[in-house]
Amino acid sequence: MIKEENNINKCLIDRINYLENKNNIKLSNTQKILLTTDGSITAILDVLYNKITLKTINQHVEKANKEVSNHFNIDESEEVNNRTIIMHKDDKPLIFAKSYIPLSRINKEIKDSLMTEDIPIGRILKNYKLETRREIGDIEVIKSEPELEEIYKTDDDFLSRNYDIIHNNEKIMWIQEMFPISYFREYLD
Repeated sequence: MIKEENNINKCLIDRINYLENKNNIKLSNTQKILLTTDGSITAILDVLYNKITLKTINQHVEKANKEVSNHFNIDESEEVNNRTIIMHKDDKPLIFAKSYIPLSRINKEIKDSLMTEDIPIGRILKNYKLETRREIGDIEVIKSEPELEEIYKTDDDFLSRNYDIIHNNEKIMWIQEMFPISYFREYLD
């Protein structure tokens, strides 16, 4: 009998197979890696594109709504950072991302970097040597929306994933990343 720890990635493989079958698509190896990595997307993009940059589209502090408070198990009155960014190489947008971060769960240095600099979260966590893990949530194909169509100049469907970043067994960040289904196809088997 196969031990459970040897099957740890089977769920992700099954989810990718389901996504391909449900949407009648074939994902490239690069797309599969970007959708399933439990490491830093920033690091992967840096390797692929020789260092990417980030542009913050919108960032503000707000009170947690019911959905966010339930997700993080915090009070609705608690402040969260709501951030929307684009990771890009030169003028080409690569990854569009949204995040929610309860400010009480990160230290002042991380908060300052997050709020005042255009630095990807993966680099911030690495800079401050914060030991974290990522738990993948949904992996799906979503319909384009006007904001995405304007940024990417396409009405393609988008590949999307969301995940939690966990530190000391507590969710400290929720992130959704997405990109057009036509992106990262160059390594299609």
